[in-house]
Amino acid sequence: MKRFADEIRAAIAAATGIDASEVRLEKPRDIAMGDFAFPCFALAKTLRQAPPAIAADLAGKLNGSFSKIEAVATGPYLNFKVEVAALSQAIIESAIEGGLSYGKSDEGGGRKVVIDFSSPNIAKPMHVGHLRSTILGAALHRMHALLGYEPVGINHIGDWGSQFGKLVAAIARWGDTVDIDADPIPALLALYVRFHDEAEGDPTLEEEARAAFRELESGVDGEVRSTWRKITELSLAEFNKTYERLGVEFDLVRGEAWYEDKLEATLERIQASGITEESDGATIVDLSSIRKKMAPCLLKKTDGTTLYATRDMAALFSRQAEFDFHRLLWVVGSDQKLHFEQLKGVLKRMELPWEPACEHVAFGMMRLPEGKLSTRAGKVVFLGDVLDRAVEEARKTIAEKNPNLPNAGAVAEQVGVGAIVFNDLKRERIKDVLFQWEEVLSFEGETGPYVQYTFARTRSILRKAKAAGEDTATTKVAPDWAALEDARGVLLAMGRYPEAIRTAAADAEPSHLTQFLLGLSRETNSWYANHRVLGEAPNITAARLALVEAAGSVIEAGLTMLGVASPSEM
Repeated sequence: MKRFADEIRAAIAAATGIDASEVRLEKPRDIAMGDFAFPCFALAKTLRQAPPAIAADLAGKLNGSFSKIEAVATGPYLNFKVEVAALSQAIIESAIEGGLSYGKSDEGGGRKVVIDFSSPNIAKPMHVGHLRSTILGAALHRMHALLGYEPVGINHIGDWGSQFGKLVAAIARWGDTVDIDADPIPALLALYVRFHDEAEGDPTLEEEARAAFRELESGVDGEVRSTWRKITELSLAEFNKTYERLGVEFDLVRGEAWYEDKLEATLERIQASGITEESDGATIVDLSSIRKKMAPCLLKKTDGTTLYATRDMAALFSRQAEFDFHRLLWVVGSDQKLHFEQLKGVLKRMELPWEPACEHVAFGMMRLPEGKLSTRAGKVVFLGDVLDRAVEEARKTIAEKNPNLPNAGAVAEQVGVGAIVFNDLKRERIKDVLFQWEEVLSFEGETGPYVQYTFARTRSILRKAKAAGEDTATTKVAPDWAALEDARGVLLAMGRYPEAIRTAAADAEPSHLTQFLLGLSRETNSWYANHRVLGEAPNITAARLALVEAAGSVIEAGLTMLGVASPSEM
């Protein structure tokens, strides 16, 4: 579609004398009106005419690859409809040739985009609340790579902090009551929950935890650090099993501990900027000048230990120095909004020019019907269990609808996991999600399996064409591109895929892409319902087969961006 949009801009620029970059095109509300619309308001002041008069005048002057150029009756819009032969050939050939790289561009120019995502806490289970950060960040990583940026995906795991002192204390007291080596995450979770249950009646537990964390921060390589190192390694091994199922990879896995040796330099750098203060023995940065009544950023407690904010500031300085990023995205829940406002507030007070490049990609929380997920209270739904159940439900559906499907187990994994991922990414990320099995595992309506099935249907048609000897490779018939006028809705949807990717990446909003895929799937299925592909005149069948192949190719490319598999049979 870019080719035709650029042609329109150039023609309007030549006819009016304005710069082509100032020509803003829109999508008509009704497809029958055209493929592009140009609102003439922008020219009224320059040309000293009413917008409807400008539209009528331009309609008689412009020409190009268009079957129709017309001004809306008494209106300010100039509508363009592209010749269907040019439209269908350009879009279909681009989609098929592009394959999974359709929409690829070099707009990023190799600039680095650091994406901080997933970030589970060591020794705690990955629950459904971790799903959103993980798949949002992975999708943004893929999109930025397609657009020519150099994304750096970092799993900033929570492997430091006072909670590790609590866990070490719990292991020292009750470690022999669980089997940490055999089943680490449930065992560590049980100890963590037990600590909080018993600490309410035993204040010595909290002191033991504080002492353990002080030793951990001291750098002494003793029993405390050995215990911390073991639970970190066991936890990462468990996390990787889930990441593999989700198809998620990271460029770097750097926990908070990775920045341990940079904390002192971080504090010194902030103090040297002259913005720190002492408050009851603690080191803080007053942020009231950034926003009235914003809480100060606490960098060091009275006992000398650091905090989450200190370690995140160290990470910020380290990443900027190492990557000189064009953009840094923190893909973290909206309940951490104040924390990231404080980090950016410190950068602003330090007058660092790269502060605007740091963005909090906030998202709503995943909640159980009875309330927010809480590891401390033991109210968790393990992510692995969610994936297992989704796959089992997919297996049942496949057994009912296609009992002879080859590789049914592998397809069930693709469909089940895909259903979970798509269900989450189809929502605006900022909205809270109430986790309910009935909705998550539905295989009807606006779901991942619906889009996957649309793709599988395109591949089924191509297989049937080959078996019948009607595929273009066998017939060598040139497609009649002009015969696809009745498929204009499918063509226009496919042509707008590159823009859907650009918008989703720019807004850090993968739901733009999921909604695009649902729309393309609806257009494709609606067209199927009213048109035969095989058994028509050879040049018409050739054109329709090309359309089917291209639609499937675009759907597969989009699902790949989201991290959803595209089974060729379902």
